[in-house]
Amino acid sequence: MKLRASAFFALSAATALAACSNEGELVLNEGVGITSVLTLCPSVGIPDYTGDVTTFRNAEDTTTASLDVSAALTDLRATCNDTGEQIYSEASFTVNARRTDVRGARSVQLPYFVTVLRGGSAVVSKRLGTVTLSFAEGQERAMASGKVGSFINRADAALPEDIREKITKRRRPGDAEAALDPLADPEVKAAIARTRFEMLVGFQLTEAQLAYNVTR
Repeated sequence: MKLRASAFFALSAATALAACSNEGELVLNEGVGITSVLTLCPSVGIPDYTGDVTTFRNAEDTTTASLDVSAALTDLRATCNDTGEQIYSEASFTVNARRTDVRGARSVQLPYFVTVLRGGSAVVSKRLGTVTLSFAEGQERAMASGKVGSFINRADAALPEDIREKITKRRRPGDAEAALDPLADPEVKAAIARTRFEMLVGFQLTEAQLAYNVTR
C-alpha cells in the first residue's frame, strides 16, 4: 500500500461507513445501530517518494550519465499480533537494485526508516536501519530483504468506553436520535483519530534525494 507524504510523511486517516462489516470500518447495522469493527493493528505502507532511491557518481550531476545505483523498496508485507497489552506489528520488504557500472564486486548500503504515526501526524517512534546489497563481478542487479517491527500500546489503539457507547448505542427507528450520525460528533471523530496508527517504511533520503524523487 502506498500512502501520501510531504517531506517524508504527512498522512490523513479516514473512517468509512459501509453496508457490510469489514475489518477497519465502522458500519451501520440495518439502520438501528452502529457496530464497531475497528482493528487495533496499524495500517502499514510506504510514503510517497520514499520507496525509491537513486545515487550518482557526482552528487552535483543528476543526469543519466552520472547515475550510479537505483533501488526500489517493494513487496511490503505485514503481520500483527494484537492479543497482548503491547500490539506488535511486523513488516518484511524486498529491495531491488541496479547499478550502471558492473566492474568488480561491490557492496552498497542503503538506509531506511520505520516510523509509527498516531492520528495521521503525531510521530510515536522512528528508527533507522540499513539494508546491504551485494553485487557480484559483472552483475548489474542485486536484491536484499529486510524486516522491521514496532510496538503500540493496546490502550492507545482502543476506543474509550464512553465513545464506544456513543457509537454502538441502540437506536429505535423513528427516534430523533436515530437520524443523527454519531461519527459526525467532533468528540467521536477526534477519539477515532487518536486510535488510528500507521507504520511507515521507506528509504531514509537526503534532501537532495527526496527532491529528485519529487521532481523526476
